[in-house]
Amino acid sequence: MRVESLEMKYYYEYEVKYQEVDDKKRLRLYNLENYLLEVAGRVADELGFGIQVLHPRGLTWILTRLSVEMDYLPTHNEHLVFETWIEQNVHMLSTRDYRIWLLEANGEKRLIGRCKSVWAVLDMEKREIVNVFNEPIFLDSVDGEVLEMDRIRMTTIPEPSGQRDYRIAYSDLDYNRHCNSCNYLRVMLDTYLPDYYDRKVRLDINYQREITRGEDMTTYYLLTQDGVQYQQKNRYGETNCSAKITV
Repeated sequence: MRVESLEMKYYYEYEVKYQEVDDKKRLRLYNLENYLLEVAGRVADELGFGIQVLHPRGLTWILTRLSVEMDYLPTHNEHLVFETWIEQNVHMLSTRDYRIWLLEANGEKRLIGRCKSVWAVLDMEKREIVNVFNEPIFLDSVDGEVLEMDRIRMTTIPEPSGQRDYRIAYSDLDYNRHCNSCNYLRVMLDTYLPDYYDRKVRLDINYQREITRGEDMTTYYLLTQDGVQYQQKNRYGETNCSAKITV
C-alpha cells in the first residue's frame, strides 16, 4: 500500500485479495465498502482526528450514508487506487468523497468508480451524535471540491418481495460495540443477491439506528424495475438500515 497527499487529496493503493472476491471472481460490494471505510480511517489518522485521538475522548466515527457507483468491479490481484478528500463539515456531519481508479498493467490509472460518504462523531457513552467540527483541526482539513452525485431517496417497503431474519453475533461487531457497517450490507446480499455483474452498479445505503450483539433484525427486500431495495428493522419495527442497489 502506498500513501501520498497533494493539498487535501489523499491516495491509497490496495491489491484485491483472493478472499474478497465472490464466485463470479468480482470484488464483493461489502468488501469494497470495507476498503472505503479503511481509507477514511487512515486519512483521519494522518490528519490527527482518527479513532486513536477520538477514543480517549470517548468519541468515535460512524458512517451515516454511503453512495457508490462502479463501472467495473475488480478481481483477484488487481490494484485499486482510492483518491479521497473532505468536501465539507457542516451540520454535525462530514462529507468525504472518493474517486476509485484501476491501476492498469502499464501503470496508467483508469477511473472505474466514485463515492460520496457522510460521517458523524458519536459519544460512545451517551450514544448520541456530537458536533466537533468547529475545532481548528477539522476546519483546516476541508478540500472543498464537490463530487456531483444524485441523491437516491428510499421509502419504506409496505409489501416486500421476501425477507430473512438474522441475529447479530460476535463476528458482526466492531470496536464501536455495534454491528459493523459492512455487515448490514453482507446480510442484505445474503438475503437477496441482484445480478449486477458486468454492468454499471450503484449502491446507496443509509444507516439510521445502531444494532448490537444478540439483537434480532429482519431484512426485507423489494424487487424493482432497476434493481432491489432493502430495509432492515429491529424487533420493535424500527428501521436500522435502508439500501438500494441500482443496475
